[in-house]
Amino acid sequence: MKVVLEHLTKQFPSRRKKGETVTAVNDFNFEIPDGKLIGLLGPSGCGKSTTLNLISGLEAPTSGRILFGDDDVTRLPPENRGVGLVFQNYALYPHLTVLENIMFPLQNIKGADRPTKPQMIERAKAAARLVQIDDLLSRKPSEMSGGQQQRVAIARALVKMPKVLLLDEPLSNLDARLRLQTREEIRRIQQETGITTVFVTHDQDEAMSISDMIVVMKSGILQQIGAPQEVYDDPVNLFVATFLGVPPINVFDGEVKNGRLYLGDQAVMDAPGVGGQKVAVGIRPEGFILDENGPLEVQLKRVEVMGRDTSVVSTHPASRNALIRSIIPARNKVDKGAAAVRFSLMPEKVFLFHADTEERIPVDAR
Repeated sequence: MKVVLEHLTKQFPSRRKKGETVTAVNDFNFEIPDGKLIGLLGPSGCGKSTTLNLISGLEAPTSGRILFGDDDVTRLPPENRGVGLVFQNYALYPHLTVLENIMFPLQNIKGADRPTKPQMIERAKAAARLVQIDDLLSRKPSEMSGGQQQRVAIARALVKMPKVLLLDEPLSNLDARLRLQTREEIRRIQQETGITTVFVTHDQDEAMSISDMIVVMKSGILQQIGAPQEVYDDPVNLFVATFLGVPPINVFDGEVKNGRLYLGDQAVMDAPGVGGQKVAVGIRPEGFILDENGPLEVQLKRVEVMGRDTSVVSTHPASRNALIRSIIPARNKVDKGAAAVRFSLMPEKVFLFHADTEERIPVDAR
């Protein structure tokens, strides 16, 4: 099911009598393709959960439209939209078994569409098999791990055979190992069912690892849409560049003079087509090449060996980060006792941004 958001805006009244309204979602336009998994990504308070609630019908928009396929569902009640919802807190009924929890949405169906009791049981068992908990159907939620409870919540959302599956921070309560395992399961389930899925998270690693497309938000405003690698490799502004990436991008204050990029008094690379101006410079950690004759000199703080990679931790007067992290192959040996290290830079891993607007500055013929 294709989902289209047209000029979607949601404002909340201020809690103060004369305070200004709060715009949680601001003129949001996006088409979610049929059968794709979309990662809705951004920091806390950026409006991503509000956007999900608007799609589900739990919140009504202040303005704009929501379409499922060609049908305008903007004012349609949640129960009539054909959506499945999975929340951060699972919201399972403690007194019901796994089978009963999964069946519960089917028992609330009214009229001719209500399945028979045997049909409900069969559909609940099929959903349990899909999330691989079919051997736990007689257990109560208190007898299960957090990861198992999350699977029950996903099965309960799938049992209605929804047109759209909405996941709101579904992995936040799991430990690191379970988060990795469960996000892989979510991707497998989505691919097997082909259900259009929106996955809300503040964890960019989660979003990038399983999404067909990511949508980056800030302060209710859509910043960038694209395939995860495309957004990582081609950020439209400094916010997107800094939000994506582990370790995060290194940011410097720089200046372009006579077609060359300077960090402090060091001319580190060419900047063809860019006029003379002060700029913010983003360099991905993997964009450094260890080079004893390189143009960028940094002050070495420590070297961290991480198996296949080595992280060189350093400082530079022009850096906005307290520490610079440069990720280089482990085969490159760094003199840990040296006071300074020199690097060359990979042009495709270096981004220039306007000093004031923080919008990306294109660089010709990299």
